[in-house]
Amino acid sequence: MGILKRWTRVALAMVCGCALHGAATDAQVTKPAPTKIILDTDIGDDIDDAFALALALRSPEIQVIGITTAWGDTELRARLAQRLLKDAGAGGIPVYAGIATKSSASFSQARYAQGGEPFEKKGDAIDFLLQQAGAAPGEVTLVAIGPLTNIGAAITRDAAAFRKFKRVVLMGGSIRRGYGDLGYATDHGPQPEYNIYSDIPAAQKLFASGVPIFLMPLDSTQLQFDEVKRPVVFGRGSTLTNALAALYFEWVERNRTPTATLFDAMAVAYVADPSLCPAEPLHITVDERGMTRESPGAPNASACLASDSERFFRFLIPRLTTPHPRDNTTKQ
Repeated sequence: MGILKRWTRVALAMVCGCALHGAATDAQVTKPAPTKIILDTDIGDDIDDAFALALALRSPEIQVIGITTAWGDTELRARLAQRLLKDAGAGGIPVYAGIATKSSASFSQARYAQGGEPFEKKGDAIDFLLQQAGAAPGEVTLVAIGPLTNIGAAITRDAAAFRKFKRVVLMGGSIRRGYGDLGYATDHGPQPEYNIYSDIPAAQKLFASGVPIFLMPLDSTQLQFDEVKRPVVFGRGSTLTNALAALYFEWVERNRTPTATLFDAMAVAYVADPSLCPAEPLHITVDERGMTRESPGAPNASACLASDSERFFRFLIPRLTTPHPRDNTTKQ
């Protein structure tokens, strides 16, 4: 009977991957290590980047190992990210300003950025991306939520090193639905999406890079942060939610609309819980207009073509509003 028990334990260990160091208990079951991410972001124009960063910081499944800023005035974006990290109690995360470009987008949250400490350049953002990929091959996820200039430059500089990223999770593209296609009226159909058409050559390099791509396009990311949801978040009164409120109202002042669409937050949510936006393999071609077209061929990306908005917000809002050890709560 003793031999039978021993072999039963061996068989169970082979099935579940348990170590054979005595009887397994709940205490011995370890959670998987958090996914290491670098967030490449054009934070400061639209408000969704700030919510994406906040969600990453409040998701135990994620470890943010660095931030690179993309497009336009990347140093002012870095200053904004630096201040938001400090307000979230995560000031130790490094921030790198990426390649500056011309941009016609409105930097709506400049006052918040300028109210933070001056940004001190720590090094080259492209070098940082490649170094982190090489330091932990197959372990680091690059979450790209802005135009892809930094990513295109990294591929050009060292394509082999870039391929050491575990994957790229990208908010971008439009596969079957375009802007404003929310299911309430006849869809307009796919159209060029901002993060792709802003730097088409960089997007084309990414889709040809060989790195696994998980795409969160307009089809699944038009998530409306409406008047029912806003008071729940902004009424929390922590330093993080107060910072999000300040950024949101600067965005409203510039854009003259109260309802924000949290496109970029879905890319971070996907890293934390892929079931929020199930992805299917497709072959995607980026054309000269910046369209992300389905085309014949072996899959080069997995794209999420539909999501449950209500489920997404039930995931997001508790993470932003539940008391956290890093919070400095000013209002209960």
